[in-house]
Amino acid sequence: MRKVLGLLIVFALLLSVMPSFAQDSVELRIRWYDDGNEGEVLRDLLDRFEAENEGISVIIDTVPYSAILETLPLDLAAGEGPDMARVTDLGGLAEFYLDMSPYLMDTEYWEANFGPFLEWLRLADDESSIPGFMTQLTITGPYINATLFEQAGVEIPGEGATWEDWATASVAVAEALEIPYPMAMDRSGHRFAGPAISMGATYFDDMGSPIVTDDGFASMAEMFVNWHLDGTMHPEIWPLSDGYAGANEEFANAELVFYMSGSWQVGQFSEQIGDAFDWVAVPNPCGDGGCTGMPGGAALVGIAGTEHPEEVAMVMEYLASEEVLAEFSARTLFIPGHAGLSAAGVDFDTDLELAKDALGVFVGQVGTLEQTAFDLQAYTFNRVVFDASRDRLTQAMVGELTIEEAIARIQEDVDNALAEEG
Repeated sequence: MRKVLGLLIVFALLLSVMPSFAQDSVELRIRWYDDGNEGEVLRDLLDRFEAENEGISVIIDTVPYSAILETLPLDLAAGEGPDMARVTDLGGLAEFYLDMSPYLMDTEYWEANFGPFLEWLRLADDESSIPGFMTQLTITGPYINATLFEQAGVEIPGEGATWEDWATASVAVAEALEIPYPMAMDRSGHRFAGPAISMGATYFDDMGSPIVTDDGFASMAEMFVNWHLDGTMHPEIWPLSDGYAGANEEFANAELVFYMSGSWQVGQFSEQIGDAFDWVAVPNPCGDGGCTGMPGGAALVGIAGTEHPEEVAMVMEYLASEEVLAEFSARTLFIPGHAGLSAAGVDFDTDLELAKDALGVFVGQVGTLEQTAFDLQAYTFNRVVFDASRDRLTQAMVGELTIEEAIARIQEDVDNALAEEG
């Protein structure tokens, strides 16, 4: 009886302990998208974190980029979001972010290294929260197939070249070599904004309200729409697509001369193209308003609805640490949005000179960005402006609206959306 009683006591003790074991195990989920190999690199880094932090597991749910733009906001609004997410609508989703400040070991590190970009992640009246960090700083700008220029005997436009100069040169190359597409631009209002600012678009009135009815915006809009009508621009990326679309495949297949995209493509082109031809990043074309692209990037943020804010902060502190973020940037060929790494430099993990040269061009473009571009990127409701620009200009391309009507509709869409937001 004593043996049986002893066994029962041991069994009861085990039962009482088992729930605590289960409670100690925490599973976190990250909603993620890939431009290149960054998901693979992230998994490797998180495997190390899990080895050092038993009881915390992190699952990466990789989705298409379109799902980050369209599905994630709906899930967050419904309270069904992940614990962390990689986002590009930085300020537009700010109401759903977790303020990690109470859970971080060193908030001064975050302010010192991510400070300028934390503003992009905060609501307008918020000056102190720490929602996450930039997984990369991006700069929009064009790539060209320099091999095609050489084969066609067309001189590559030099410093200070205008948008018209590049269009003329790209068409000349395409016609000489029977290349299908002279030019293309990602189907994105963010991508269009840099060229529009270069043509003189202000995007804000004297009171700080968003406007698209000035001459600079109209000038770029007219040129851009007409390029789609006359075959200068890829006829399908904007007119026949829904949501975001890119021309990566056409560029990688040497079917495209000039591609307006951005620095995040370097890693992907390194893998897809390698040294099959000379893909070259070139400075942003110029206009009356300057020679600017748009700053931007993606951020990994904590989500306020998480049931495990302390563990989320632990994961984020690990990934945002200078050593780990340096490795992430080097292996993904991303420009870091981190003051310490920007000052020290990153030894990018590539032997491909084309990739190193392209990264150098984009880093050099930071100093050419107009203040309007920074202001627009930091604007909480910039997604409203970007999406309205994309959709209404597309309607002008397919003949549903005139260019003047499209611009008027963009302004109406923006005004109505802001009114709904109060």
